Amino acid sequence: MKALLCTHYGTPDDLELADIAEPVPKPGEVLVRIRAAALNFFDTLIIAGKYQHKPPFPFSPAAEFAGEIESVSAGVTGFAPGDRVLGNIGWGAAREKVAVAADQLVGIPAGLDFDHAAGLTVTYGTTMYALKDRAKLKPGETMAVLGAAGGTGLSAVELGRLMGARVIACASSNDKLAFAREHGADDGVNYATSDLKEALRALTGGKGVDVVYDPIGGAQGEAALRGMDWGGRYLVIGFAAGDMPKLPLNLVLLRSYDVLGVYWGAWTQRDPQGHRANMTQILDWCAQGKLSPHVHAVYPLSEATTALKAIAARQVMGKAILRP
Repeated sequence: MKALLCTHYGTPDDLELADIAEPVPKPGEVLVRIRAAALNFFDTLIIAGKYQHKPPFPFSPAAEFAGEIESVSAGVTGFAPGDRVLGNIGWGAAREKVAVAADQLVGIPAGLDFDHAAGLTVTYGTTMYALKDRAKLKPGETMAVLGAAGGTGLSAVELGRLMGARVIACASSNDKLAFAREHGADDGVNYATSDLKEALRALTGGKGVDVVYDPIGGAQGEAALRGMDWGGRYLVIGFAAGDMPKLPLNLVLLRSYDVLGVYWGAWTQRDPQGHRANMTQILDWCAQGKLSPHVHAVYPLSEATTALKAIAARQVMGKAILRP
């Protein structure tokens, strides 16, 4: 079978498309034929050796996927060949088939296609955990979303709206802001041309926002923090800009801010039932037509390099999908 392989740390150009043996599922595992795999920003880091997880070589990028079960091994209940499923395995989904533990899979509801299902677990799962379990976002609160047109940021725009918040999209271009508004943002700030702190305060009548959702980091992190109201919650999602902001702890003290880390991957291991409940809610919204993840583009496995370069250049709005 075909697989996209990282054999040494490097750039997307160093990845290889190779033929490898099909996996053999162990007891408790199922064999899934992958119909779509989603790429995320951290895939650009993991192939460069800059991510917190460093899988042994050779490995495939792409953590999340959607597909059909081909076979089940001993001890598997609740799934059967032909079932449509989605899952997250950390890395290794940029290939034609994977063997995966059955408890890492969730059934795909009718009406949700593979391309849209593939990109749900990481970004929407992360955001649901961030907003519901960490920030405890309430209806009527105001939330600023940095990097609002990217895969993670867009999920925050959509889920924030569904949870009843007023969402202020923050991005680096007017086109990205228009895109975020199409997906539910109430207002927008172009932080390439505006002072983010002042803009957030202006949009809230001088009060500041209740929650900042920050998957970007960099120079805008402190500005967003300074644009929060008393008792605001700052969600640390990631550092797509490449730099970790140096947050002023004196301001955290003086304004009673909460700075909340969002390590979704570790949480799913510590609270698998909580994660499954969150994914059930997300899939229910999809089934009801209230949520429709945006697919930026679909690439064949042979063009994964192009997709990863577009993600690294922050050109992708929504999700980049691979079809093995």
